[in-house]
Amino acid sequence: MKRLLVILYGFVAYALCVASFLYAVAWLGNTLVSNTIDRGAAATSPGAAIAVNLLLLAAFAIQHSVMARSAFKRWWTRIIPPPIERSTYVLAASLGLFAVCLGWRSLPAVVWQAHGAAASALWVLFWFGWVVALASTFMIDHFDLFGLRQTFAQRTGPGSGPMLKTPLLYRYVRHPLMLGLVIAFWATPQMTVGHLLFAVTTTLYIVLALQLEERDLLREFGAAYQAYRKRVPMLLPGTKLHCRAGHVDGIDADHVPGPR
Repeated sequence: MKRLLVILYGFVAYALCVASFLYAVAWLGNTLVSNTIDRGAAATSPGAAIAVNLLLLAAFAIQHSVMARSAFKRWWTRIIPPPIERSTYVLAASLGLFAVCLGWRSLPAVVWQAHGAAASALWVLFWFGWVVALASTFMIDHFDLFGLRQTFAQRTGPGSGPMLKTPLLYRYVRHPLMLGLVIAFWATPQMTVGHLLFAVTTTLYIVLALQLEERDLLREFGAAYQAYRKRVPMLLPGTKLHCRAGHVDGIDADHVPGPR
């Protein structure tokens, strides 16, 4: 019974994650849902809207970063069963994302507006960003990343051992998932003040959060990750010289110690 409950918990967390992801896509794209980034609840003043929105983003960022740290995980797994640690993180992040979308106060004043071919190109870029973000999770281990594999195996930690996998996009940028999100956040034919606030704030958060993530990876995997980092840029492809495909400083990048 305990095993079944753990698996059910993992499924619920994963289902909520998928739902929050799809809702966020529609919310940011101003489509399919009534409450969007530009058609959300109105605030009493622009200042109040900015304050509410920043508080929502700050709450999401704090949860997202604090629960991802190793020290928190060590403390947290004294309270909850280790196999559901990742699913609990995913569940909390999904609820936080829903809170941002549903609690957002719209600031509809237009900063820029594209038309014709330019607008079409921006829509293509918007969807391209989401595809890159989602595809990046499958390039490593999607179900491990979102906690399902841990609940099925009744264990904690990654399923494939300490392996640094650098397939496809990971050969050109260290964090393609985050790159995809940044593209999606900025690609819009109509940039409003509210959308611009969201794009600027989330981009700054991503850059800062990746510094913490990089420190964790360096601490855990040492020279192997340092070599990878020297050759492959963090977010912008082509900003560093790359080694031969599949190798980092002479090491086979598909078979060196690494994250998840």
